[in-house]
Amino acid sequence: MERSLAKAIPSRSSQAIVLTGVRRAGKSTLLGQLLREHAGSVFVNFEDTRLFGLGPDDFATLIPVLDELSPARAPIGLDEVQEVPAWQRLVRALLDRGRTVYLTGSNASILGREMGTRLTGRHLSYEVLPFDFREFLAFTRRDASGSSLRAYLDDGGFPAWLRERNPEILRSLFRDVILRDIASRHGVREIRHLMNLALFLLANTGQPFSLQRLTKSLEIPTVSQTSRYVEFIEDAYLLLGVPKHATSFRKRVVAPRKFYAVDTGLRRANSPQPSPDVGHRLENAVYLALRARGCPIAYASERDLWECDFVTDDAAIQVCAELTPANQARELAGLVQATRLPGKRRAIVVTLDQEDRLTAEGVGVAVVPAWKWLAEKG
Repeated sequence: MERSLAKAIPSRSSQAIVLTGVRRAGKSTLLGQLLREHAGSVFVNFEDTRLFGLGPDDFATLIPVLDELSPARAPIGLDEVQEVPAWQRLVRALLDRGRTVYLTGSNASILGREMGTRLTGRHLSYEVLPFDFREFLAFTRRDASGSSLRAYLDDGGFPAWLRERNPEILRSLFRDVILRDIASRHGVREIRHLMNLALFLLANTGQPFSLQRLTKSLEIPTVSQTSRYVEFIEDAYLLLGVPKHATSFRKRVVAPRKFYAVDTGLRRANSPQPSPDVGHRLENAVYLALRARGCPIAYASERDLWECDFVTDDAAIQVCAELTPANQARELAGLVQATRLPGKRRAIVVTLDQEDRLTAEGVGVAVVPAWKWLAEKG
């Protein structure tokens, strides 16, 4: 399956090329596809049990083995590098030998912190998310339409789930992220609080929460503990935070944040809703599309007056499953206010299946079906 991201990744570079993202999103497969473009490339999987215990003392042996297996300038792929202590020394040594080095990892904080120690200015990072809507259509061999959009909102984009259709895949994936990528790696003992926090945020995507409110609602002992858990959850790419738009750094930091699941299917499988919940799934899918397009994203609101779901550098976007006489004035009011923030932005309402051109308080508003908007190239 060809990934959209692959076209943006250079085939040769003096920088380490880093693929990060949630586990099972396809990082290793993408790495293998990139390496297959080059004769003599080598793929090293650090989760292979035969490499268990590999450490810095072994690098002096490993590098000559790689030289023997592969031509001098062929790329090297290092999969799940965070499993190896001081892995950045190995990467630096390979870069210094003129190698192109691809590497993958499942923890943003660990990769960022460790790359900063020895690879400052010598890495390019790319985020691998589960399939987007266009990739979902290609994988399932469907055309863009309202029905295929609803299928995408239900199923999400994890390749293994789409291939095998076993619901336990998404539930075990959630447990693996919590237990292996977070609790085990960070030494979290109170797993109950961590699990409750992740499930709560998963069930309430798109709702703004302060750390104080989360701490009180979930009876977590301290705000600092909640803050650490939120950081761990985001670093593992399970949930992704969105700040409030603000002109000052301080206001942006202290304002409540919204959280979105890394995949709509993962959300559905682990937080069953009594109602279809289409609106929240649609909003989540729009957020993931904006993130994949590399947009800086925030939400905008004035307490008890108006709210706009997403504000980017060039667009104000409201997500609404269906515009009706009952909700249209409220939805457009938030959108108009967002266009009046500093900067110049288009006003867009993303719906399930409506298409129209409206005017609100002198502002032109494009109403677009999500299945068309998601199918566009970013």
